[in-house]
Amino acid sequence: MALRGNLRDFTITQLLNLINLAQKTGTLVVDGPSEQAYISFRDGKLAYARVGQEDGTLATVLHKANRLTVNQYRAIVERAGKITDKELGLLLINSGYLTQEEILANLQGYFTEVVRRLFTWVEGFFRFEGEMMPPPDRINVRLDLENIIIEGSRQLREWEQLQDEIPSLEMALKFTDRPLKNVNLSVEEWRVVSFINPKNTMKQIAQTNKMNDVEVRRIVYGLLQAGLVEIVRPEGMVVQQHPSTFPTQDKEEQKSLVNKLIGRIRSL
Repeated sequence: MALRGNLRDFTITQLLNLINLAQKTGTLVVDGPSEQAYISFRDGKLAYARVGQEDGTLATVLHKANRLTVNQYRAIVERAGKITDKELGLLLINSGYLTQEEILANLQGYFTEVVRRLFTWVEGFFRFEGEMMPPPDRINVRLDLENIIIEGSRQLREWEQLQDEIPSLEMALKFTDRPLKNVNLSVEEWRVVSFINPKNTMKQIAQTNKMNDVEVRRIVYGLLQAGLVEIVRPEGMVVQQHPSTFPTQDKEEQKSLVNKLIGRIRSL
């Protein structure tokens, strides 16, 4: 399956659909703006996924899912050079701490989340490597792609709408006259609200809160719809003056220049 190209021509959702329909085995390598992602498949089903330098080991996945305590996680990390994910999985199952189904469910959730993060990648390149499979020490899953593809299509439509409503994150926000009293905001919304200031761009707010473009746009869109904020130019932004189409603003001089240009064209 010779599949390679630009994300401007094929979305991640379209690529997943092709792999699903063709029931392919191999790894989709995606070079994004700042990270590289690997999504592996067996017979068209999701088997494994990782992005960037993120630690996707079983111990980390279980710790983030609150299935391992801090002390348990640290003890496993100390033995990281001596135990593989497959060995750790067997150890947890044999000790009765987790079942095989629970381990696979947590890995499926993590791999699915990695894929979801790629849905908004619109810049970059991809290639499908039929001979490349996940590291042999990692546990693979077998997850149907249909629901992931449906979720990706929905998320892509949302992303396009958010981009239409909020084209640039280089703009700032300011509060409207509507008071914030008796307004129920989520923890993430309060994190954004606390940094709203005409001096702070939305991009700066997102970076401070470690949010991606979709997350901050989604929250800002909700605040805009609630009438709590409005988009403004950041304080201190220099607005570039575009030069006039004509070197003169005098109407008679403009007419003369146009007539001279027409005369030159006719003489060619």
